[in-house]
Amino acid sequence: MKNTILIIIFVFCAMLQLNAQVQKVPGVVVDYIPASTKTYIGSPSICILPNGDYVASHDHFGPATTEHQQAITAVFKSTDKGKSWTKISEIKGQFWSNLFEDQNVLYIMGTWRHHGNLIIRRSLDGGVSWSEPTDNKNGLLLEGEYHTAPMPMVIHNGRLWRAIENAKSNTTAWGKRYSAMVISAPLDANLLYAASWKATNSLPYDSTYLNGKFGGWLEGNAVVTPEGKMVNILRVATTEPGRDIAAVVKISIDGTKATFDPETGFMDFVGGAKKFSIRYDEKSKRYWTLANMVKEEFSHLLAAKVRNTLVIKSSLDLKNWTVHKILLEHPDVEKHGFQYVDWQFDGRNIIFFSRTAYNDKFDGARNYHDANFLTFHRIRNFRKQIKSDVLYDNVNK
Repeated sequence: MKNTILIIIFVFCAMLQLNAQVQKVPGVVVDYIPASTKTYIGSPSICILPNGDYVASHDHFGPATTEHQQAITAVFKSTDKGKSWTKISEIKGQFWSNLFEDQNVLYIMGTWRHHGNLIIRRSLDGGVSWSEPTDNKNGLLLEGEYHTAPMPMVIHNGRLWRAIENAKSNTTAWGKRYSAMVISAPLDANLLYAASWKATNSLPYDSTYLNGKFGGWLEGNAVVTPEGKMVNILRVATTEPGRDIAAVVKISIDGTKATFDPETGFMDFVGGAKKFSIRYDEKSKRYWTLANMVKEEFSHLLAAKVRNTLVIKSSLDLKNWTVHKILLEHPDVEKHGFQYVDWQFDGRNIIFFSRTAYNDKFDGARNYHDANFLTFHRIRNFRKQIKSDVLYDNVNK
């Protein structure tokens, strides 16, 4: 009897310990894939339809997937402002993609596989069915090897702009193979026609940048500066521990030439070593982004590997940034991450999706990078963050 009681007490304590370890995943869980499947959640994207519904997507990556042959992207919809979600379609041959709406029509743009052709699809029923990119008049925009992520579409000078990377190089090394470029199309053009789009030259990797510590640039943002000029602000990989950097590439008025000055084009940028999206808010006259900050205790690690702290920050001039608030955080950096965040303004709020690596009822995520959850979140009255205490200014500390 005494042994039985001890066993019961032991089991009860073990359950308490397990429950303490398996904390509630923050946000609304939209999708979940256990790490044991060797399939991971990537490239979250979100779009608000004209009727107010939300549409979101993510792709599948990992050794058990077909990302290198014909990638798969899942599409979800919410009709109650993100409280609940329903999977409405699955696209075969779509990867690293962003959803966007243009003239009341839903599109998705990305590649068809890992380093594949650049493609665009159109949906006339809110994401349930999609066009097929069969040729250059039906969504096949650029043939070759391209890289991207769910990056913003920007309207400027009567054109729609987007940053991408050419991945065709004399090396297959990550980072070093990527050349920065921007594409654009007239607003009244048929976006499925390859001829509607024109591209800048592509700027390749240069081993001399950052005193030889440059690891590459990728996942660029097309952004209009306060002076009305187009730039491409990119994530930067560096071999210097703890340092977050972004690069600013200048784009010509006609959208055909990209130029970069390594002496002035790099800037310290909290979250710059990971994917971030920049959008401009007309009401606050500020640029906003959600990014992964490196806290002091993790500054000995490469910044690209630190994704356990997500912050909101803003800037008046794209040069000086203020981190306003920590949105999501976990003390463990090895198996937890809130990353590849895609977001949209929704009135007074910001809504966002996170590729989230977190505890589950098994062994959690494989690591911080290979996420097991897709989660939805809302920042209420985001403009009030401007008045909040300044946590960090412009550079990591």
